[in-house]
Amino acid sequence: MCSFQEDIFIAEMLELIRQASTELPEDVEKALKLALKKEEENSVAQYVLEMISENIQRARKTSRPLCQDTGLPAFYISYNQSVSTRLIRSCVKKAVVQASEKAYLRPNAVSSISGKNSGNNLGSGIPYIEFEEWSKHGILVKCMLKGGGCENVSSQYAIPSPGLEADRDLDGVYTCVMDAVQKAQGKGCAPGILGIGIGGDRIISMQTAKKQLFRTLDDVNEDPLLVKLEERLLKDANKLGIGPMGLGGKTTVLAVKVGASHRIPASFFVSISYMCWVCRRKEMYYSLDGP
Repeated sequence: MCSFQEDIFIAEMLELIRQASTELPEDVEKALKLALKKEEENSVAQYVLEMISENIQRARKTSRPLCQDTGLPAFYISYNQSVSTRLIRSCVKKAVVQASEKAYLRPNAVSSISGKNSGNNLGSGIPYIEFEEWSKHGILVKCMLKGGGCENVSSQYAIPSPGLEADRDLDGVYTCVMDAVQKAQGKGCAPGILGIGIGGDRIISMQTAKKQLFRTLDDVNEDPLLVKLEERLLKDANKLGIGPMGLGGKTTVLAVKVGASHRIPASFFVSISYMCWVCRRKEMYYSLDGP
């Protein structure tokens, strides 16, 4: 028996968006607190991280967005075939409209042709919704709100790159990522979290990179070679001295998460999905079991 109630699902989706927009994940907040302890006393970096901490507390207490740019709402949905994707998509859009009305989301859907803002976060390609069918009797929704600043400093490389002296190996991947962090400086609202995608085509590579951002910061990669790469990148990125908001300090990156896909022989892409410290991600599970 399938028990899908549209009004309940929409209400739970609205709450999911509210929490994602206003409450920083526990693992990210913990990492920021540890970063604060590492910065020098009375430094600019310490001051910035203290302001970030205060911002987190106020947003949670008042149920207001952690950042004025609430980003592009993206939903990755695992669904049971007993409920149509058409119906789920309709419910998600209704929840997004309600979230916009309640100011959990800033109106961010701007037509690339006319330049007009829809006012409710609905538009061509927005919200982004990706479906994957599974056998469980329920619906899993993962929500990500990724702001424009960090999206603007996300990047993609094709290696080998003679200019960077990056070959088609993990050392070459390392070189590309370090170059991306150096170029981003504070424009991505550091300290950032890096999702890295290796291989695939241009689309698969960036999709792989972005999905790494759903991993908790203490998650350990299943591939021991990628564990070493993640640790190396985290350590060396924080030696750059870029620091919080690019104003200098010991904490430029909070975590690095790497995923790899197979590729065709002619191509080797490295994608960097840069996430700012406002790592807004949240998930919910909606059961289809009857009462």
